[in-house]
Parts: sequence; structure tokens; C-alpha cells
Amino acid sequence: MEWQPDEQGLQQVLQLLKDSQSPDTATQRAVQEKLEQLNQFPDFNNYLIFVLTSLKSEDEPTRSLSGLILKNNVKAHYQNFPPTVADFIKRECLNNIGDPSPLIRATIGILITTIASKGELQTWPELLPQLCNLLNSDDYNTCEGSFGALQKICEDSSELLDSDALNRPLNIMIPKFLQFFKHCSPKIRSHAIACVNQFIIGRAQALMDNIDTFIESLFALAGDEDSEVRKNVCRALVMLLEVRIDRLIPHMHSIIQYMLQRTQDPDENVALEACEFWLTLAEQPICKEALSGHLVQLTPILVNGMKYSEIDIILLKGDVEEDEAVPDSEQDIKPRFHKSRTVTLQHEGGEGEEGEDIDDDDDDDDDTLSDWNLRKCSAAALDVLANVFREELLPHLLPLLKGLLFHPDWVIKESGILVLGAIAEGCMQGMVPYLPELIPHLIQCLCDKKALVRSIACWTLSRYAHWVVSQPPDTHLKPLMTELLKRILDGNKRVQEAACSAFATLEEEACTELVPYLSFILDTLVFAFGKYQHKNLLILYDAIGTLADSVGHHLNQDEYIQKLMPPLIAKWNELKDEDKDLFPLLECLSSVATALQSGFLPYCEPVYQRCVTLVQKTLAQAMMYSQQPDQYEAPDKDFMIVALDLLSGLAEGLGGHVDTLVARSNIMTLLFQCMQSQDTMPEVRQSSFALLGDLTKACFPHVKPCIAEFMPILGTNLNPEFISVCNNATWAIGEICMQMGVEMQPYIAMVLNQLVEIINRPNTPKTLLENTAITIGRLGYVCPQEVAPVLPQFIRPWCTSLRNIRDNEEKDSAFRGICMMIGVNPGGVVQDFIFFCDAVASWVNPKDDLRDMFYKILHGFKEQVGEENWQQFSEQFPPLLKERLAACYGV
Repeated sequence: MEWQPDEQGLQQVLQLLKDSQSPDTATQRAVQEKLEQLNQFPDFNNYLIFVLTSLKSEDEPTRSLSGLILKNNVKAHYQNFPPTVADFIKRECLNNIGDPSPLIRATIGILITTIASKGELQTWPELLPQLCNLLNSDDYNTCEGSFGALQKICEDSSELLDSDALNRPLNIMIPKFLQFFKHCSPKIRSHAIACVNQFIIGRAQALMDNIDTFIESLFALAGDEDSEVRKNVCRALVMLLEVRIDRLIPHMHSIIQYMLQRTQDPDENVALEACEFWLTLAEQPICKEALSGHLVQLTPILVNGMKYSEIDIILLKGDVEEDEAVPDSEQDIKPRFHKSRTVTLQHEGGEGEEGEDIDDDDDDDDDTLSDWNLRKCSAAALDVLANVFREELLPHLLPLLKGLLFHPDWVIKESGILVLGAIAEGCMQGMVPYLPELIPHLIQCLCDKKALVRSIACWTLSRYAHWVVSQPPDTHLKPLMTELLKRILDGNKRVQEAACSAFATLEEEACTELVPYLSFILDTLVFAFGKYQHKNLLILYDAIGTLADSVGHHLNQDEYIQKLMPPLIAKWNELKDEDKDLFPLLECLSSVATALQSGFLPYCEPVYQRCVTLVQKTLAQAMMYSQQPDQYEAPDKDFMIVALDLLSGLAEGLGGHVDTLVARSNIMTLLFQCMQSQDTMPEVRQSSFALLGDLTKACFPHVKPCIAEFMPILGTNLNPEFISVCNNATWAIGEICMQMGVEMQPYIAMVLNQLVEIINRPNTPKTLLENTAITIGRLGYVCPQEVAPVLPQFIRPWCTSLRNIRDNEEKDSAFRGICMMIGVNPGGVVQDFIFFCDAVASWVNPKDDLRDMFYKILHGFKEQVGEENWQQFSEQFPPLLKERLAACYGV
């Protein structure tokens, strides 16, 4: 006997569905309670499916809602459904997939895929064959409903469908889908392509076997009049470009012609999908060859796509010029992620290298529209193509740019400024001749009456900051800085934000060039403090922190400290311990403390105390959470990480002055707990080890009593799976070593093997290799007898990783170590002596006694092998190395 609803029960369920559409919160709460009660009855779910599939007298939104509540129940408790209920629901779904209402069909499709993704594809063997059969139905609704359900299943379970678990249904499904590419209904054609598209990136075998048919079928749809179909065709071609470019190359010319048309499609969604093609193609080795002949067509199309659409302008309130007094809504403020401290070394020809994990954040010219749109995609495509074609792009662009940059319509002028910014990286060399007249024009655009023009001018100028700084300061730097500082105080929030970010970039490029203007800069930044709303304050902290990083100790003047510190400390006192705005403020103070050094002393005590408190509170909360997870919430570890990093900044900036602060606090105990956090957030350990190294340098007497407990923990963290943790632990070991001297001896065995293993690992990031080499050298410096025996195991990678480091204290101690180990085990270096010679030659000005050590080793080796062998040996040297060794060491 088929299940039938009880009239009274049905009325209860319908009343519930009506109530749940009420906007009143009290009613909503009652609905939640009622739902929980009804979920105690196993056949409640039968009522829900009955309303969805059979109760045609009800309105569609109510029926659909019944299905969505059922979907949530399936998600939460499907494993507890009695088999009779589960079977009833499955049967009803399949029998009604062809409901005349598109809304009801879609709801049933969602319900089917939810059941399927609960592991039921295996235990519902008839599902896929039945849905595939229903595709043959003459009834449009049945065919469309089944396809809708199949598309959702393909999206949710693409990997499972291509596995042996279900004995490879795709072998039947894919050829079946391909037949429907020719169906008379555009909706069905669109479903069919969307289904197959799910299997491109995973390279499903069944699709690879039919790849040529698939591509031919796509080409046949090139002229389709339906925009959804065109969008799916474009999406397929973009993915095939990544996965099976070999199959597209023979047709590349006509595909490019097609994509040029589609990138101008009247439907923006189609144009956006097509525009992705250029981004993907730019990453392929064949890009240059394939596109060279088409740049003349493509360039104007991309440039045209970079204009704001009318909808963008409405969403961006492009006509609102002054909004600085309007408070920010909280959801506009993106969560900020604190980037934990990683210890790096200085390199030849520049500041510390940041090549490894740099975030490309310079393209967010309008990130409140963070949804990807045609403007952003076109700009990104132009940016990557500029990097591929370099100067060859300019002949196609420059004639257009002239017309854009001086256009009377602000929307067009704005897009021209964006174009100029997008090509800055790739076409810099070719742009240099035009910059002397373009930069003043852009600086003028900073005063445009339209806020969106002012804000894009900020961004584009920041992309040329490197060139501006390379010119005499009075030519462009001074006028640019003067205008940017005015824009920081603009009446429009978007302009304030763009100006602050651009100024931070300028600070990084200009560094100490800014020192003469510090007073003027600080006046502006401090004035902005009183003016900014919430979101831009966070960016202002960043600009102040970057200024401190860029000018360093030049900031340590009473006049500057008096301007800068009072507003920062006022904010610091205003913020509660649980306020996330502390993150950017702590980061900012960390930079300021490092720059001011002793100038920060009057402010350090309350800052230090609060950081210790933040660490303590977080540890305590984590402890309570681990013991009673149902009673307590998990703490936000970021508070602790940021606090540890600021303590590092204080230790680095104040040096020995932190001694009394450390003495009066339990920081060493807290640090011990943080270092042991075997927790999901390696950043806690990463920041702990950085702080340990900084405290070791600043006030070792407080660290020394804990070394016996700390060293084993450092040893276990030499695990390159967590690059940054491993890097900071390695660095801290090196610093401890220099303080401990011979007393380091008992701990060498805990760390040496791991370090030697890391330095020999393929694909180890450069920063980690360098720190590992320094630490091995330092261990050898304090305990040469213990380390020298393994010299042959690391000497070659040791030499290659340190040759590019600048002369500094760390490099000095490491090379002394290597010389002492060679003294103990000269045979250990014989096989790789040429690498040692090369590393020695990388020194510009070694201290006299270190130069003597090098001299003795080089001449000792030469005497050992004899004149003739030495001649043969030194023949292998590159000419430059030969010259340097002859000039500096007379060998």
C-alpha cells in the first residue's frame, strides 16, 4: 500500500511552510522549534516530498520551499531515514522530474543531487540509467528536468562518475550528452554542454576518447543564437586550451577569430567567458606565435572592454563625489589576514628578496566590485599579454591611448588611464620615452572632478613609481608626492583608499628619498587619522607601517615622534582586546618600533604588556576549548600570532632595552607553550620561533635557562613540510648557537642531520636554503669537531646557496664556521673545491682576519696539489672567478 498523508498532519506542515515565509523573527524562531519537533517523526519527510511533488493545489513557492526543507533534512540526517521513507522520496523524485513548473523541476533536481552526494550514487543504481533514459522522452519538461538533475550531479560528483566504483557510467553518458548538442531546444543544448564541461579539467577518459567529436560539436554550435549556449561553448574552449591544446592547435586561427567576436558579445556573460580565453592563452607557450597576427584586432577589443559599464557606475556610486562623512557598513570591510613573520636575508643588488610568496595585490583597482567582470578580465588579459609581447604590443596600443587619455568623456578617459596601468609591468621599457610627458598628465588627472578618474590615476601612477623614483626628485617625485598626499585627504572614500595604497607603493620604491619630506608626509597621515572612516583607517595603518619600513631610523627624531605616536597610542587605548582592528595596528606599531628603536622606549611598556596579555588570553581560551569544546568557543589564534610578531618587532627595535620588560613578565613560559602548539595553525609556531630568535639576540640571559627544553622542540620543527616554520626554527637555532658557543655541543645531534637533509632537498625555497646554510656554518663555528665529519654531505649546496647573499654578520659567522671545519677535515672539501672558490669570490669586503682564513685555505690547497695540477684545476674556472681570486688572493 502506497503511503498516504493524514489530513491533520498535512495541515500542520502547510501551516509551518506558510509561517516560515513570514519576515517576523519571533515567527521564524517558532518555525525552527516546530521543525525540530516534527523531525522526530520519521514520516515528516514523506509529507515534505508529498507537498513538493503531489500537492498541485498549493502555490509553487510553497511547494518548492517544502522541497528545500527536505533537502536540508537529507543533508543533516539522511543516514537516519527509515529505508521505506528514503525509497518513497527517491521514487517520487524520479516520477515527478518532468513537473510542468520549472521551479519545481529545479527543486527536485537539487534534492536528487543532494541524495546522490550523500554516498547514495552507489546504493541508488537505477538513478543514472533512469535519468539518461528520461532524456529520450518526447515530453520537453521530462527531458529538461532530467537534464537539470544530471547537470547538478555532474557538478557535484564528477570524480566519482569517472571511477570504477560505479563501473564507469561516463562511457555511456558522454556519448549520450554529445547527441543532445543538436537538440532543437536551446535550454537542452545548454544543459548538454554544461554536463560535458564538468569533465574537461579532470581529463575523464570517456571524454578523452570522444574528444574530436566533442570539439566538432562545439564548432557546430559556434553560431548559436542562444546566449547561454554561446557562454558554455566559450567556457569549454577555454578549458580545452588548458587541457588539450594539442587538439585545438590545428583550428587555432578560426578559434581565435570566433573568440574575437565573442569577446564583443552583446551579452556581457558571454563576453566575460570569451575574455578568459586570452588570459588562458597567455600562459601557453604557443601564445606568441598564435596571437602575433591578431594583436591588431584583439588590442582594441580588450581596451574597449576596460570601460566601466553603466551598471558598474551605478553600483560604484560613480556620481557621488563626496562621501567621507558616511560611515562604512561592516560587510564592506574585507577580513584582513595577517602575514606571519618570516626571517629572510639581504641579497646582492637589493633589499630582502620577496620572490617566494609575494601576493599580487596591485591589480585591485576597484575591489569593492570584487566579483569578476569584463572590465577586470580585459585589464588582466592586457596585463598578461603585455608581459608576453612586451614592446611589440605598443604599436597597436599607442595610437588608441592618445585618443583615450585626452577624451572629453570621463568614462573613456578613465579606461585609458587603466590601460596605461595595466601595461606598466610588461611594456615598461617601451613606455620610458613617453613617460616624461605622460606622468605630468596623470598627476593632473589626480585633480579631475570625477572621483573614479582620481582613484584610477592613483593606481596607475603607483605602477610607474619605480621609474618616477629613478628620475631627479624635483622632476616627478616631488609633484607626485604633493598631489598624492592631497588625495589621501580627498573627500571621497574610494580616492582616499586608492591614494593610501599608491602612497604605500611609492614609499617602498622611494625609501630614504622621502626623508626630506617626512614632516609634510606625517602631517598628512596624522590628519587623515581624524578624518577616515573604519575601512580606510586600516589602509592608513599600512601606509604608516610602510613609511617606517622605508625610512628606518630617519624616523627617530623628536619632532616626528611627537607627531606620529600620540594618535597611534590613542587608537591603541581605544581598541578592545578582542577587536580585529588590532591586527593592522599591531603590524603598524611593529614597523614603527623597529624604525624608532630607542625612540620607542617611552611607549614600549604598555604595548609590551598588552601583547603578553593577548598571548596569555588566547592560550587560556585554547586550553578551555580543548577540554570542553561544547562549553567554549575556539579562540581566534590570529590575536596571538600578531602579538608575537609585535613582540619580535619590539625585541628587534629596542635590543637590550627589552631586558627589563622580559624580566618582569612570564613571556618565556608562554613562548614555551606556543612553540609546542601542535595545532592546525603552523603560523603560531612560525611566529614563536621568530620571537625566540629575536629575544636570543636581544636578551639571551633570559633565554638561556630554557635552552634545554627549547632545543628538542626546535629539532622536531625542522620539517620542510611547513616551509616558514622550518625556516624560522632554523634561523633561531643559528642565533642560539652564536650565544651558546661551545655549550651548544650537547644539542648538535638533535638538529644537524635534519639540516643537512634540508639543504640537499630538491626544490627547497631559496630563503630556507640560505638560512639552513647559515645555521650549519654557525654550528660548525662553535663546534667544528662535531660538524666537520659531515662536511662532504653539504659543502656543495652550502656554497651555492650562500654565494648570492650580501656581506653581513650572518654570512661572516657562517663562513668562519666553514673555514674552521675545513681546518678539521680538509679532505671533506676536496671533491667540491671549485664551489668553495666560487663562494669565497662572492665576498666584496670580508673582514681582514676572515680574508686571511680564505687566503690560507686557497694557498694550502694549491701547495697540496702542486703547481701543475692547480693550473689544470683553475682552467675550469669561469673568467670572472679567475680574475677575482687572482686579484684578491693571488692564486
